[in-house]
Amino acid sequence: MLGDVGWQELAIVLVIVVIIFGAGRLPEIGGAVGKSIKEFRAQSADEGPALASTEPAASQAEPVLKPRGAATSSIRGDEG
Repeated sequence: MLGDVGWQELAIVLVIVVIIFGAGRLPEIGGAVGKSIKEFRAQSADEGPALASTEPAASQAEPVLKPRGAATSSIRGDEG
């Protein structure tokens, strides 16, 4: 999907970005994007092992289901 992007497509995107934001703000935008990527990688590396050990596997988790009568009786107000 993203492997099909060539230099022509990237050039078109760059021209559109320059038209929208202007050439003066490109370094600021690039720095913000780089900082965001760096923070995202740091957070995902810190939380990756912790999330894997605390979350139960999908096959071990039991679904939480309500009986059908419980939801409709409380809405109508006729309990019992």
